[in-house]
Amino acid sequence: MQPVHRIQELAPDYTVVYESPDPGSVYAYSPGIAVLPSGRLVATLDLSGPGIGTVPGPKRTIEWGKLWFGKVFTSDDGGRTWDHRTDFPFMHARPFVAGDSVYVIGHCNDLVIMRSGDGGETWGEPCFLTDRQVWHQSACNVFYAKGNVYLVMERITLPGVKELRTHLMAPVLMRGDVRSDLTKRDSWTFASELTMSEALAGKENDLFGVPFFHEKDPRGAADVPPGQKGMYPRGWLETNVVQFTDDRHFFYDPSGRTFHLWMRANTGGTGYAAIAKAVEQEDGTIRTMLETAPSGQTMLFVPCPGGQMKFYILHDAVTGLYWLLSSQATDSMTHPDRLPPDRGSNPNNERHRLQLHFSRNCVDWCFAGLVAKTDFGKQARHYASMAISGEDLVILSRSGDERAASSHDGNLITFHRICNFRELVY
Repeated sequence: MQPVHRIQELAPDYTVVYESPDPGSVYAYSPGIAVLPSGRLVATLDLSGPGIGTVPGPKRTIEWGKLWFGKVFTSDDGGRTWDHRTDFPFMHARPFVAGDSVYVIGHCNDLVIMRSGDGGETWGEPCFLTDRQVWHQSACNVFYAKGNVYLVMERITLPGVKELRTHLMAPVLMRGDVRSDLTKRDSWTFASELTMSEALAGKENDLFGVPFFHEKDPRGAADVPPGQKGMYPRGWLETNVVQFTDDRHFFYDPSGRTFHLWMRANTGGTGYAAIAKAVEQEDGTIRTMLETAPSGQTMLFVPCPGGQMKFYILHDAVTGLYWLLSSQATDSMTHPDRLPPDRGSNPNNERHRLQLHFSRNCVDWCFAGLVAKTDFGKQARHYASMAISGEDLVILSRSGDERAASSHDGNLITFHRICNFRELVY
């Protein structure tokens, strides 16, 4: 029997921006979206998988020794149709506007950025911002303040790591003047680095159930009890940047120099995010540190629906509200060996229900609705990005249908629109 008051999805219908030519071996990742002043939409995505060698494009060996490359699309009719503009030799890309230019930033191990001066029609050559380093991220948000653009990339502090060791990732806030040529390294200021391993040194949080599973020894020692699930040490990743301008907020900084980092919490648990802050100093440098509660206690985690997976935070200047696009968990307390076959082995990595919340303070989140969902684990709707287009919210999702290889390795990038999204506020 169907529920009488079944929640209706906000944007179940979609337009396919990209479809894999071979769902079993070519996977679509990291959707990013930006809205230009003209109203044009710019979308980015990247591709990998065992069959990527057969797909034309400027492939590079990047994360974990795999081949990757990305694509740029634009739409001038509100997302109904999309034009392919160019390919690029890096991954984890996101588009953003600065001045009269649109940029795409990502990494090819080192940080890479490219620029368009004609609204995404044509693109310059990719330019490196670092040398002989290894970086990570996803298509998370971009923030504007004081004539600058702020975004976060994550440096992997121990090169050569072959797996996602999030305890070794340092989220680095980057600041660039929107009037500058942001393809140049000296146009950017990089914050100091802080990994979660460094942040947790000498600290424990036994009362919070973190970590949820037994942590593996990163040196490879067998320290997980037989029959128990293990996980790599606690970490953070896929960072969003926010700034609190309400002087009633506990984290408000009247100088306007503090930016907070809201991050996916890789702890095995569900429903909270990891946080830190980056503070601009008198000399123009930026220092990264942990936040503290009014009591003086270190504050590493905050409530965040879907904070166990990649999420996206967007500030709406019209209402002053923060909007959160994230994955909804429904069975994170299920033993891994009892999960459906199409779910994988991590109970908190549910990827087929995309949800929307709003908040005045990034802690107290109000449920706005389910954006889109499927009834099958591998038909994902997740890792989404969003932007405001007039009265609407436009969303780009990493998705899959019945042909997808898995919930993680999807075959579609889909575009969704929530009309009059501010009417969801109550």
